[in-house]
Amino acid sequence: MASIVLSTLNARYMHAAFGLRYLLANMGALQEETRLMEFTIEMRAADIVEKIMRESPSIVGLGVYIWNVQRVAEVVKTLRAVAPQVTLVVGGPEVSHEIEAQPWLSDVDYIVTGEGDEAFPKLCERLLSGRKPLQRVIDGGVPELSTLTLPYDLYDEEDIAHRVLYVEASRGCPFRCEFCLSSLDKKVRAFDLPEFLTSLEHLMDRGARSFKFVDRTFNLDIQRSEEILRFFLDRIELGLFIHFEMVPDRLPERLRELIRAFPEGSLQFEIGIQSFDPEVGQRIQRRQNLEKTFDNLRFLCEDTGVHLHTDLIIGLPGEDLASFGAGLDRLIRAGVQEVQVGVLKRLRGTPIARHSEEFALVFDQFAPYAILSTAHIDFPTMQRLKRFSLVWDVFWNRGTLLHTMALMWGEASPFEETLKFSDWLFQRDGKVHAMALKHRARRLAEYMQARGDDDDAVLEALTRDFAARGSTPPPLLEQKARATGSSPTPTRQRRHLSQ
Repeated sequence: MASIVLSTLNARYMHAAFGLRYLLANMGALQEETRLMEFTIEMRAADIVEKIMRESPSIVGLGVYIWNVQRVAEVVKTLRAVAPQVTLVVGGPEVSHEIEAQPWLSDVDYIVTGEGDEAFPKLCERLLSGRKPLQRVIDGGVPELSTLTLPYDLYDEEDIAHRVLYVEASRGCPFRCEFCLSSLDKKVRAFDLPEFLTSLEHLMDRGARSFKFVDRTFNLDIQRSEEILRFFLDRIELGLFIHFEMVPDRLPERLRELIRAFPEGSLQFEIGIQSFDPEVGQRIQRRQNLEKTFDNLRFLCEDTGVHLHTDLIIGLPGEDLASFGAGLDRLIRAGVQEVQVGVLKRLRGTPIARHSEEFALVFDQFAPYAILSTAHIDFPTMQRLKRFSLVWDVFWNRGTLLHTMALMWGEASPFEETLKFSDWLFQRDGKVHAMALKHRARRLAEYMQARGDDDDAVLEALTRDFAARGSTPPPLLEQKARATGSSPTPTRQRRHLSQ
């Protein structure tokens, strides 16, 4: 039994709740009577409540995010109905702003806004001692990082073996991108580096090999970046994989030299481009030096083994179909491995909504509050682009059909050709998602054959893609391949695919 249950609903099992582990690590004397319980958004609210109530808690704290708010609201309603004696506390980004606009919050007792590392334990201490706070909304404030207990010992063996291990060397972001909650941060704060690296070393001693940094700007402080990279490089023989989010136009030679030394596949950089339109960037306060950005991308693609995960956003104020597509094509021609095509969302508290009237921004009223239309992209086109983003992700970003996709593009625009394929696929099947690899391969082959592509070239490209996975193409294509024989490798292959 536990007096306090800390819980949330993760998007997937593999995503460990990093914020809740921080809360648990800083519960002090209350840690022994606090239980961490994680669920996923696929679970039914009643089933979640049943598991929580087995602990007979006095306090239930729930972490609320854009991906789980609707299901958390159901959990709150159910908890309030079956266990009215339990004190309900919520916190997280989704309930830190616009509280009055969320009717479901009337069913909770307390709301902790901002960072709750210190505020939540203090609240629990008061509640359990019978000293209820007068205010319902409690400002979590900005804790001094040196006073916090790091949470990394709370990753258990199951986490280390099967889940993403989130880590952070700093909090905050110096930029003011209006679509991002980090734009509300006052400053960047750094954890004590020796203590942080010691915690990571302890995780490695327990078998951890993969780390995802959640720092918004890992390469902001070059000296700290160097020390962290050297720390991992000294242990690279363990077979590590490290993910960083990087500022795209800030990569001095000091960092380049270190990055070159990492073996292929050990580093992944997430680089948020968002838009290549300078006017759009200035409008949303996303300023970047595009010349330096592309110089850095060229370096990373040509001189290192870094896997590049870049980001673009559909629906920014002033961005139209052509400018978005041109930006995506530039990234592909630069040789990046992934372009994550995101859809603009109106996160609660962010200033992006100030452009709504001028640029006719219309957002969905339900989470995740995605853009529905703008003055430059009407609703039907936005729907096409959302389907395109799904097709792009499963047919290109996953890396399973690279040669066949490159053959489909030829020398034309990757964006335009994939958009045409997305339209055809939706018309053909009425959906563009939830397709197994062999089904995707069949549909891609059907499309290319229907438009007149050479059958032998298509089969050769598919064979290469499946061979890279140690398998063979779908049976129908495999039979045709045996009947026609193999053909020369298609001449119109992208440089990085033919290597």
